[in-house]
Amino acid sequence: MTTGLIPGGQPPDPRPTGSLPQQRREPVGPAAQHVENRSRSSVITARAAASFEPVGRSVASARSFVRDTLQGWGFADIVDDAVVLTSELVTNAVVHAGTSADVLCLRSDEGARIEVADRYPEREIPLQATAINMGSPDREGGRGLQLCAALAGRWGVEYTPTHKTVWFQLDLPARAVGTRAAGPALPSELLPLADGRVRVAVIQIDRTGHITAWNEDAEELFGYPAEQVTGKPLTDLAAWPHTPGTSTGIAEALRLSRWEGSYGIRTVTGRVTPVYASHLRVRDTGGEPSTVCLLVRDHERAVLQTPLRVPASDTSTGSEGQSTDPFEVFIGSPAPDDLDGLLQRTVERARDMLDGDSAFLLLATDDETELEVRASTGLPSARQRFARVPVEAGPGRYGSARMPAVHDDLTAVPGAVPLLNGTGMRSVVTVPLKVEGRLTGSLGVAAEAPTRYSNEEALRLQFAADRIALAVESARLGELERLRRGSLSFLVEASDLLAGTLDRDQTLALMAQMTVPTLATWCAVYTIADQASEPYLSYVLHEDEELIDGIKSLLTKVPPPDPVPTPGARVWTAPGEVAHQAALRSSMRSLGLSGSPTRQVTPGIGPTLATASAVGGETVVLPLVARNRVIGMLTLGKPTDEHFRQEILELAEDLSRRAALALDNARLYSERTAISQSLQRSLLPPGLPEIDGVEVDVIYRAAGEGNEVGGDFYDVFPIRDGAYGFAIGDVCGTGPNAAAVTGLARHALRLLAREGLSGPAVLERLNSAILDEGARSRFLTLLYGELRPQEDGSAELKVVCAGHPLPLRLRQDGSVEPAAEPQPLLGVIEDLELYEQTVTLEPGDVLLCVTDGVTERREGARMLGDDGLADVLTTCTGLTAGAVAARIMRAVERFASDAPSDDMAILTMRVPGLHMD
Repeated sequence: MTTGLIPGGQPPDPRPTGSLPQQRREPVGPAAQHVENRSRSSVITARAAASFEPVGRSVASARSFVRDTLQGWGFADIVDDAVVLTSELVTNAVVHAGTSADVLCLRSDEGARIEVADRYPEREIPLQATAINMGSPDREGGRGLQLCAALAGRWGVEYTPTHKTVWFQLDLPARAVGTRAAGPALPSELLPLADGRVRVAVIQIDRTGHITAWNEDAEELFGYPAEQVTGKPLTDLAAWPHTPGTSTGIAEALRLSRWEGSYGIRTVTGRVTPVYASHLRVRDTGGEPSTVCLLVRDHERAVLQTPLRVPASDTSTGSEGQSTDPFEVFIGSPAPDDLDGLLQRTVERARDMLDGDSAFLLLATDDETELEVRASTGLPSARQRFARVPVEAGPGRYGSARMPAVHDDLTAVPGAVPLLNGTGMRSVVTVPLKVEGRLTGSLGVAAEAPTRYSNEEALRLQFAADRIALAVESARLGELERLRRGSLSFLVEASDLLAGTLDRDQTLALMAQMTVPTLATWCAVYTIADQASEPYLSYVLHEDEELIDGIKSLLTKVPPPDPVPTPGARVWTAPGEVAHQAALRSSMRSLGLSGSPTRQVTPGIGPTLATASAVGGETVVLPLVARNRVIGMLTLGKPTDEHFRQEILELAEDLSRRAALALDNARLYSERTAISQSLQRSLLPPGLPEIDGVEVDVIYRAAGEGNEVGGDFYDVFPIRDGAYGFAIGDVCGTGPNAAAVTGLARHALRLLAREGLSGPAVLERLNSAILDEGARSRFLTLLYGELRPQEDGSAELKVVCAGHPLPLRLRQDGSVEPAAEPQPLLGVIEDLELYEQTVTLEPGDVLLCVTDGVTERREGARMLGDDGLADVLTTCTGLTAGAVAARIMRAVERFASDAPSDDMAILTMRVPGLHMD
C-alpha cells in the first residue's frame, strides 16, 4: 500500500487523462438528485491517497486507512458510514473486478468525499429511470452502489478509458443553532454522579474581597447564614491549595476576569468541603467591579466545568459562511511543519494580535521545574535563546507561569519576568500553555509603554494559547523523539569510533571531532597523567580552523579548570572573561588610549577580536572520569551570546563517559605496550658483531600484532680470539610463553660457549636447563655453530643441527647443498649424543640458516619447503649477505597472500670472493 497526505489547496485530479475526453455516467430520474459534480464541492483543505493490491487482505487495509484518515481529521461522526461504503467499493474492485484499487479521501468544510477507482472501466451500473431493483441485499456483490444511494449525501460514477471511479460525499451533522458545546449521548452508568438535589452556591464578592451576597444553596452547603458571612473576606473561609508552583491565591484569582478551578471552603463545623468554582468578574450599573462565584461540591464539578471556548469576536468564517479551524485563524495556513517555525509564527502572531513591541514563548523542561526560551520577537534573541528560568514562586522566579498574569509596570516589580530584564519593556501579559492540565509552556507579549494590557488582553491571549498548546506539545514531543533517536545514533557511532582505536592521540582527535560542530562550536581536551599532575591542554579544535591557534594560545595562558569528579557540566567563565579583557585592552591600545582597565591581563595573550568572539559565549566543562579517577576534562564552548541546550549537555555528558573510558584504555594499552616492547627487546641480541672476512646479516619477523620477539631467535657473538658463535633456533609455539624460553636459550648459549665448551657440550647442557623448567619447558630446535675466519680468505665452521631445518650452502657456481646432518632436538629426552660437523666456506660461498616459519610458508595445499627454498637460493649467486636475506624474505612473502602465521628468522653468512669484492 502506498499513501500520501497533502494539506491544503485544491488537489489535482488523480485520474489520468489521454487523447479521449473523460466520460461521465450519472444516474437519471429520481436518483439524479444524489449525483453532483466535484466543481460544486466546497474548497478541499486536505487529501489522503492510498493504493491497494488486488488481494483479499486489501479490503481490511482500505477500511483501516479510511478510518485512520477521518479520525485524524476529527470526522468521527461519519467514520462508520465511510468505512462501510469503502469496504463495499474496494471489495468490488479487488475481489470481483480483480484489479487494484485507488482510494482518495478529500476533506472540506462540509465533510469528506471518498473516491474508489479501479481499472475495469467496461463494468457499468444499471441506469435508474423509475423505481429500480439493484439486487438482493443478501447477494455477495453489487451492494456498493445501493449502499451509496442509501448512506451518502451525494454520490456518482465517473469513467475514463482506463479507470472507473465511484465517489460519495458524507456531510458532517449540523448542530442546533446557538449550540456552544455539545457532547455525545452516553449510557446512564457513564453519567457523572450527583446528589439528589444539585446545589449551586452563588456568592458575590466586592472589589475588596468581602462577601456581599450569599444565597440559600450556599447556606445549605456550608452551614453559614447570610447575615453571618456578609461583609467578611472570602479568604477567611477559603482553604486555598498552597502547593509548590501554584504561585497565586484566592485574592489574586478573584481579580482575574474569569477563573475556574478547585479549592476548599471551611464549613460552620470547621471541616473543609472541596468545591469546584467558576468566577466571573462583572461591573454593576455604577461601574463598580465585583466577582460572582458559582460553587458546587467537587464531585459535581461537571455542572460547572466547561470546555475551553473560542470568543465570538475571534470566530472567522470562510467564503461560504463556514467557520474555519481556530488554530489556522491564529497561526495561518499552512501551519509550519517544524517546531521552531511554529513557535516563531506563534510569537509573531501574538505580538501583532495585542499590538505589542515584543513577544516570547517558553517551553517547559521534562520535569516542569524550568522554562526554556525557544522563540522571541523584538528581543535580543541571540542572548535569550535557550535561557532558562525556574517556575517555582519566589524572588527572581517566573511566578506567573501557571496562571495568566498582567504587569502594568515592570519597574514597580523588578524581576517579575526575568526574561525582560534590561530590555526596556514596561508592561507585559503572560499566559500558560497547558495540555490536559499539565504546564507545557508560557506565552507572553510585552510593550515599552506601561499599563498597555488588561484582563481582556490576557483572556484573548489565553484563548490563542489554548488553540496552539496541543499543536506545540505535539511538535515538541516529535522534536524530542527525533533528538533522542539522533542522540542514540550519535552515541552508537561515537562508541564504534572510539572502540576502533587504542592510540591516545587518535582518541583525543576523535573526541574533539565528534563534538565540533555537532555539540559545540569549539572544544578543548585537558588530560591528567596522574593524581599529582596538573591538567595539561592536549587538544583544541574549532569549526573554523583559522581560530584554533588563537584559542590554543588563549587557553595556555588561562589556569586550567579544576579537575572536579562531580558528574555533569559546569560553567567555566575564565576563558570568556580573559578573552574579553584582552580584546578590550588590544582595542584601546590600537586607539591610542591609556589607563585601560585591563592592565591586569597577563601580557602576551593578545587574542584577536575574532578569538574573543569565538570563546565569548557559554563555556562548560565535563569531567573525564574512568575507573574512579579523573583523567581529564572535556571543555565545550559557544560563540558570543549563545548558550547550550540541556539536551545537548546531557548528550555531551554521555559522550564524555565513553570518551573517558576510551582514553584510559588507550593510556593503559600504550603503557603495557611500552613495557612489553621493552621486555621483548631485552631478549634480542644488542647487535651483530663486525667479523673480518665474513659478511653477516639477519632478518627477524615475530608473528602477532605488537610482538617483537616470539619463539624464533638468533644470535651472533664473539667467543674468544678469532672465534665467533652463531645460533638460530625455534621454540615450540609463538608469543610471550615461547619468548620466555627464547631468552633462556640465548643467554645460556652465550654463557656456555664462553666457558670453552664444544658445540655438542653446549647443547647438551642447554637441553638439561630446558628440562629443568618442568611444566614450563618447551622443546627447541637449534642450529649452533662456531665460525673462525682463515688466513686464506675462507672460513671454517663447526656446526651442530639439533632438529632444526638444515643450513644450505650456496657455492659460486650456483649449486646448493645441505651443510649439516639432522640430529635430535632439545627439551625432549635427557641423554643426548650430539656431534659437530666441520664446513669450510670458500670465497664467494653463502651459508643460509632459516627457521621453519620460512620453509613451512603455505598457500592452500602448497608449501614452500626445502626444495623451494633451495630454488630461490640458486638465484642469489654474487649477492651480498644482506641481499640474499632480503631476496629470501621477498620470496617467502610473495608465496602466499595471507600474513605469516609463524615467526621467521633468516641468518646469512657470506665469505667475500677474492676477485669480485
